[in-house]
Amino acid sequence: MLRKIDSFEQYKTEYKTSVENPEKFWEEKAEQFEWHRKWANVVSCNFNEAETRWFENGKLNITENALDRHLTTQANKPAIIWEPNNPSDQHKTFTYKEVHSEVCKIANGLRNLGVKKGDRVCLYMPMVPELAFATLACARIGAIHSVVFAGFSAKALADRINDCSCKIILTADGAFRGSKTIELKKIVDTALNHCEVVERTVVLNRCGIPVQLKEGRDLWWEQIFDNQSAEFTAESMDSEDPLFILYTSGSTGKPKGVQHSSGGYMVYAEYSFRNVFQYEEDDIYWCTADIGWITGHSYIIYGPLLAGATTVMFEGVPTFPNAGRFWEICEKHKINLFYTAPTAIRALQAYSTDFVNRHNLSSLKVLGSVGEPINEEAWHWYHKNIGKEKCPIVDTWWQTETGGILISPLAGITPLKPGYASLPLPGIQPVIVDSLGNELTENEVEGNLCIKRPWPSMLRSTWGDHERCKSTYFKTYPGMYFTGDGCNRDINGYYRITGRVDDVINVSGHRFGTAEIENAINEHPDVIESAVIGFPHDIKGQGIYAFVITQPGETGSNDLFSKEIIEKVVEFIGPIAKPDKIQFVSGLPKTRSGKIMRRILRKLAKGNHHDLGDTSTLLDPNVIDSIKLGILIEA
Repeated sequence: MLRKIDSFEQYKTEYKTSVENPEKFWEEKAEQFEWHRKWANVVSCNFNEAETRWFENGKLNITENALDRHLTTQANKPAIIWEPNNPSDQHKTFTYKEVHSEVCKIANGLRNLGVKKGDRVCLYMPMVPELAFATLACARIGAIHSVVFAGFSAKALADRINDCSCKIILTADGAFRGSKTIELKKIVDTALNHCEVVERTVVLNRCGIPVQLKEGRDLWWEQIFDNQSAEFTAESMDSEDPLFILYTSGSTGKPKGVQHSSGGYMVYAEYSFRNVFQYEEDDIYWCTADIGWITGHSYIIYGPLLAGATTVMFEGVPTFPNAGRFWEICEKHKINLFYTAPTAIRALQAYSTDFVNRHNLSSLKVLGSVGEPINEEAWHWYHKNIGKEKCPIVDTWWQTETGGILISPLAGITPLKPGYASLPLPGIQPVIVDSLGNELTENEVEGNLCIKRPWPSMLRSTWGDHERCKSTYFKTYPGMYFTGDGCNRDINGYYRITGRVDDVINVSGHRFGTAEIENAINEHPDVIESAVIGFPHDIKGQGIYAFVITQPGETGSNDLFSKEIIEKVVEFIGPIAKPDKIQFVSGLPKTRSGKIMRRILRKLAKGNHHDLGDTSTLLDPNVIDSIKLGILIEA
C-alpha cells in the first residue's frame, strides 16, 4: 500500500517540502501510479489566463489505476458494497474483479453505440452500483462523463445536456429515495423534448415502473450491456484530456460545467483520500454523498478505488425507515471511516439518541464532515454520540472546482479545533486577502480565501466558455484562484470558512446561484421581480429566502401564490432549490444604477434591522422600512 503521513511532525516536513519544491513533491506522488508514458514536464501554470497543465504529455487511463493494477494483488477484495434504500432488501458486494468486469461490459456496450474518446455521456441515475460502473466505463473509453444529480428537474437536466452536447444518456425507470419513488424516465422524456443532441437513451429497470420507449432512441440496459465481453482495453489518455464535467451553480443564472482533467485529478484524489482519512488496508469506508456531486466523484468512486479501498454506496436517506439508518449500516458493515454532511448530522441531532445507542459503533475510527462548515454544536454532538469521544473528526473544506480536499485535519494527526477546517494539505497554499487583494500575512485576520499556487486536481476550464472560468476564478485577484469564500485564520494558523461572499447560496452543501433561482421565480406570470438570498437555517445551514414583487392587484398574501412560485422553482431547477421563505414586497433595495443590494436583504433576513451599513446609495430608502415591517408581521 502507498505510504501516508503518520505524524504531525511528518506533516510539517512534507508541507514544507511541497511548498519549497512542488514539482519534485508531486512528481514523487505521480510515480506511484501506472503510466503508459511518463510526463515531459510536471507543471506549467498561468493563473492570469486560467491555464494550468500537470504531468504534460503523460499518458494513462485512470481506470487502470483504480481497477486493473489491483487485480494481481486483491482481485477478490470487496471494492464496492451497495446498500439499498429499503433495509429489507439484500445489499450487494462487488469485488475488484467483478467491478472490472462490469465496467468493461458497459464500455463495450457504449462503444457499440458509437461512443468514442471525447464524446460526452450524461448519467441521470439513482444511487445504484450501475452508476459507479457506468462512470468508470466512460473513463475507460475516454468519453467525458457528466453525472447529473437525479433530483434536478427536466429543465435543469436539458440545460446540462445541451451545454456539453451529450450524445448518450444513461438513466433508469425510477429511483427510490426514502418513502418516495421518483419517475426518472418521465423526467428524461420531458428533458429530451428540448435536446436534439441526444442519439440514444439507455434505461435501467430499477423500480419496475412502466415506461415508454421511443423507437430508434430508447433501449433497455440489459439489452445493451449484459451480454458484452468482460474485457476492454483502456483508451490511452493524455494527462490533460478531460475526465469529467460536473455542473455547479454560479452567480449568474446559467450553471457552469466545471471541467477536470485525467492525470492531475487522479494523483490528488488518491493522495488526499489516503492522508485525510488515514486509510489503512482493509478499512471499510463509507461516504454518504450522492455520485451526482463532486464528493461522490472524488470520495465514493475515484479516491477510494485508486487507493484499493472498500467503498460503500448508499441508495437511501438518513431518516428512512427511521433515524437510526446510518448507524444500522455502520454496525452491519463494520464501517471504519465515515464521511457525511453537517446537514445530515443536524437533522439526526433532532432525534432521540436512542436511535444511535441501539447500534454498536465500535468499529468507527474516523468521522468526516463535508459540504459546508460544521457548526460547533453539531461537531460536539457528532464527536460525543457517534464517535464516543474517541474518533477524530476531519472537517474538510473543498469545492467542485478544487476536485479534492484542500484544507482539513489529517485524522488522528492534526490537533482538532471544533468549527475549524484547520490546516492545508501538503501542496496547497491558501492565502487570505482583503477587498483590494492585499495578502494578509499575519494570523488572527479575516478576509477572502484564495489559493496562490496550482494543485493537480484543480479545474481546467468551464466547458465551452474559458472566459467564464477566467473571470469567475482568476480575475478578481490576479495571480490567485479566488474561492468565493470568506475565511478567518486564528492565532495558530487554523482556517475557518465563514461562508460565501458572492451571490451563491450553500444549501445542505449544494450551491445555487441566486440568479438561477430568481430566473425561475420570475417565470411566474404574476411576478415582476425577485431577489433571493441565503439565511441561517437550523438544519440546512443556509435556507433560501425569496423577496418577490407581484403584478399590481396581486396581494401575494395567500398560500396558493407561494405554492405556485415554489412549483416554478421545482420545474426549472428541482425540489432541492425550493425557497424556505417567500416574502411579498412592494419594492427591493436598489442603488440608483439598479443593482439590488443583497447585503441589506441578508442582514434583514438574519434579524439585524439596525446595522445595515451604508444606505446612502439607495434609490428609495423607504423600501427597507416596508420590508422590515413584513418580516416583523410574519414573525
